[in-house]
Amino acid sequence: MNFHLTALVPELFFFCLVLVLLVQSLGNREWKPPVEKWIPFGAGLAFFVAITGYGLHGTMFWDVYKVDLMSQFFKIAIAFGFYVTVLNASRQPTLAEGKRADYYMLLGFSTFGLMMLASSVELITIYLALELASYSMYAIIPLRAKSKGAAEAGIKYIMFGAVATALALYGLSYIMASQHTTYIAELMNKSWSFADQPMAVVGLTLFLTGMFFKLALFPFHFWCPDVYQGASNETAAFVATMPKMGAIVVLCRLAVLLKPGLEITTIIAILGALSMTWGNLSALAQTDLKRLLGFSSVAHAGYIMVGLVSGTPEGVGAAAFYGLAYLIMNLLVFWIVSRVAVDGRNLKLNDLNGLYKKAPVLAFSLAIGAFALVGLPPTMGFMGKFFLITSAWDHGYNWLVITLVLNSAIAIYYYLSLFRHAFTEETAPGDVPAPDNSWFASAGAGMLAAAVLIIGIIPAPMFNFAIAAGESLFGIVSGGGH
Repeated sequence: MNFHLTALVPELFFFCLVLVLLVQSLGNREWKPPVEKWIPFGAGLAFFVAITGYGLHGTMFWDVYKVDLMSQFFKIAIAFGFYVTVLNASRQPTLAEGKRADYYMLLGFSTFGLMMLASSVELITIYLALELASYSMYAIIPLRAKSKGAAEAGIKYIMFGAVATALALYGLSYIMASQHTTYIAELMNKSWSFADQPMAVVGLTLFLTGMFFKLALFPFHFWCPDVYQGASNETAAFVATMPKMGAIVVLCRLAVLLKPGLEITTIIAILGALSMTWGNLSALAQTDLKRLLGFSSVAHAGYIMVGLVSGTPEGVGAAAFYGLAYLIMNLLVFWIVSRVAVDGRNLKLNDLNGLYKKAPVLAFSLAIGAFALVGLPPTMGFMGKFFLITSAWDHGYNWLVITLVLNSAIAIYYYLSLFRHAFTEETAPGDVPAPDNSWFASAGAGMLAAAVLIIGIIPAPMFNFAIAAGESLFGIVSGGGH
């Protein structure tokens, strides 16, 4: 077994962080310092360690675990997402005092599973890492004080997740039976035409179902709005962003099997078109802010498919870049939702009325987040969609690119309604607490809004990183496989 300790430094640091959280969750509740005092520093250090891992490479554990540019890109994104969600959850009003250490421990275990998922290059390893990331989520979602909706959301996520997991495992057995290998590098050299390998195509389709469930791609999206609505605002911020990163990195790795014109590629393209259309049309009718963001994520899952079906390194790189944009844009909007709902309630659109007077920094940051989700320049969302469109055009799915453009036009209506309520509506609802206008709330919103703008204006460093990551996956072909 080949083993490179230096290549595993980000994972090992994160594992130690999770172990400390586990010990504190098992220990005396009176331990000092409280977990909220030190976990933001630990999460920030984990993000720094993930950045220092840039450039590390190696294949280990009998070649099922690969540290490369693609894994490092997503590990940095996942570590950043964990840092922001930990900061966001540090002021969570709907979490009982005795459960705080357990809550962070479960968040940590889920994130550790996602970091392992980023480096998994063999289907059984992918499946196990996905399960490690998922089990913690089943316990986190119901943690919302005295909320029947949270319990309902937790049950739905468990039941739907179990079905999606079973389908993925069933599909894995088909792939093993027909292709006789589970290594992605070897599967690249196999035929994925339905005429040649019908069992393998069916198996891969079923295996991808597990990833589509995490990504909330139509028609595997039905849990998404209900879980967002039922979970606490801070938990919804994690569920809406982090598991999606794990699904996207696996789909990027499996995209090397997809060539334009194959039956399975066309199925994914059709699901992408249906997902973006269904998500946007459903979001038009929503007044609950988290349900609106839930259907929005269904639409964004469809956008990511545009890059994956192109069959090129540029397309995979564009999908990875858009995944990062999706993470930062949604963390920004959920940060503002959590700061406006200081009592932990679910927000309606009317709750944003007059926000520019009560909390101008939050209102301005919300505007940037809404413009980015629409895809207006000069935000990161615009550059992400631009890269997806240019990478996919003239690769056999021009109709899908046109569908993306039309759906972006539909999305303008409900995203800009966030802006309209925050800046033009004056009649604020009565008997609700004022938004959090502290330096903590403003600094977090400002940091995320700045990231959305800066990467939108200067996208080259991150996009070149993503393109290099995509090229590294396709480079396996010339290397002769596993």
